[in-house]
Amino acid sequence: MNRQQGGKGKGKPSGKGKSDNRSKGYTKGSTPVKKQHNKKNAASNSNDIRLNKYVANAGVCSRREADVHIATGLVSVNGKIITEMGYKVKPGDEVRYDGSRINPEPKAYVLLNKPKGFATTTSEGKGRTVMDLVSNATNARIKPVGRLGRNSKGLLFFTNDDAIHKKFTNSKNGVARLFHIELDKNLNLEDLKKIQSGFKLEGKLIEVEEISYIDGASKKEVGLKIKNTGNTIVRTIFDHFNYDIISLDCVAIGHLTKKDIPRGHWKHLTEQELNTLRML
Repeated sequence: MNRQQGGKGKGKPSGKGKSDNRSKGYTKGSTPVKKQHNKKNAASNSNDIRLNKYVANAGVCSRREADVHIATGLVSVNGKIITEMGYKVKPGDEVRYDGSRINPEPKAYVLLNKPKGFATTTSEGKGRTVMDLVSNATNARIKPVGRLGRNSKGLLFFTNDDAIHKKFTNSKNGVARLFHIELDKNLNLEDLKKIQSGFKLEGKLIEVEEISYIDGASKKEVGLKIKNTGNTIVRTIFDHFNYDIISLDCVAIGHLTKKDIPRGHWKHLTEQELNTLRML
């Protein structure tokens, strides 16, 4: 068929329409060529979720209200303010509302009585970890708050609630942990008083809430209460005074104790326990 002929081959096109057929993507003057959609791309984005739905699922507000908050610049994704309607969040993105991280998962609060031999880490390839012990506790992506060494034991708290996590990790106004510690030798009374009063180590003031001998036990055993969430600081304290820790057991976190939690087992916090924790 001649390029200048129409569908039926009659008449000549005007000067205006010489390139019409080609610009509309006609093939041989017949049917328009349809644009092909990338189905593979659509499938790969099946786990994405609209930002307004993500915010609503996190319990911040309704979807309609979320649109207003997004438009006014209150929502960021991976550190970037998003005002675009219909923006989609990918799995693993960090979403914040008014500066605080939000999560569409239900909040979970799990307390584990950790045995020896488990590393406090969420990384794979580290042998047995505390995540193995709480794997059946919840589908939420909880993580340990603070840490206990592989050979330490006792209470370890897990949550996906950022507000509670911040409360624990604030070394001045945080949640105190009580440790039962056994040393390689008797703790000298003078050293106990120095630890209680606070001391400087490499220019940094080391402070504890309380320290005392354990009633009815030898002076090798002491109770130590401290707000720092790390396990290392406790060992650092006694290393400074030339004592080795033989055994370290976290027996309480704030008002939470090991009562009714056998070693290696976990429990969900009750509403009352959680409310008390928030008020600390």
